[in-house]
Amino acid sequence: MSDQLIRAISKDGHIKATAVSTRALTERARQIHKALPVATAALGRTLAAVSMMGNALKEDGASVTLQIKGGGPLGTLLAVSDNQGNVRGTVDNPVVDLPLRPDGKLDVGAAVGHEGTLTVIRDLNMKEPYVGSVGLLGGEIAEDLAAYFVESEQIPTACGLGVLVDRDQSVLAAGGYLIQLLPGAEEGLIDKIEAGVRRVGSVSHALSRGLDAQGLLEEVLSDFQLEVLETHPVEYRCSCSRERVSRALISMGREELSSLIAEQGQADLSCQFCDKVYHFSKEELEGLLDKAIAQELIIPVFVGSTIIMQGVQGLMEDICTYFPHPKSHGRFRMADDVLRQGVQGISDL
Repeated sequence: MSDQLIRAISKDGHIKATAVSTRALTERARQIHKALPVATAALGRTLAAVSMMGNALKEDGASVTLQIKGGGPLGTLLAVSDNQGNVRGTVDNPVVDLPLRPDGKLDVGAAVGHEGTLTVIRDLNMKEPYVGSVGLLGGEIAEDLAAYFVESEQIPTACGLGVLVDRDQSVLAAGGYLIQLLPGAEEGLIDKIEAGVRRVGSVSHALSRGLDAQGLLEEVLSDFQLEVLETHPVEYRCSCSRERVSRALISMGREELSSLIAEQGQADLSCQFCDKVYHFSKEELEGLLDKAIAQELIIPVFVGSTIIMQGVQGLMEDICTYFPHPKSHGRFRMADDVLRQGVQGISDL
């Protein structure tokens, strides 16, 4: 069964709800990052969450990024969705291995940590993206996301996320739901929704019983009549391309590119979101060096800080998207603090 997303509304117009089944895309993420179970569970929950959030965006080309920094051993979790709910994601330390909780479940909260932030970035193709951030509650992700909607957007929200990992570390089931009250809804509806959440229990257990996304939503909201608005497949989909990698290389500048050509004579870059490797020969690098030199000769005309920051944002996106393939010996790894210094320098202009 392919991964599916369903979007629905209660017939009284008071509740909107989304659910996803994401076993295949979570398994794909596990394979790409060679993740151990607790990392698979954390990243899988994040991917399911951002898929539902992304599908709520109606603008063509819009996207949403969910970043979780909890201070735990997993490091940063990062997931991106387009406006159809197709996702990609990464985790800093995918091979983290922690003991199970006393109840026998994966300790996602300890792996993520709870002394950090959850940040949502919505890019609606406007001058600047919308950015909202809240402190983490427990690092289990679902409750943290619900708190984000309540605190940052004032939307009462129930969220459930789950990933079930098999003995061989493959993904047996994954998915989640996002249920929100619409303006004008009575607060008493919250009690009915919470009763449904308690009745269904853990998402991973519900999905392991064979429920699909629609079945999950219908069980949680069994006290309501639902009208299905949309159902369509979702997948793990990376937006990397040779053109974007080329832009990242050009952005290194004349000195770095010249040094790369002299020392290695070629380059192999891999995307941090997928397992695709881009090879550049010496001749191709020399062509990119010519473009980098040409860009340095252009006299910039700054019309305002917004235009400056748009340029910086694009540069950061290209640089941060690509990481060195093992063959490149770390040549392309750029420290966050160095990049921030460069951004600050441009901002100061």
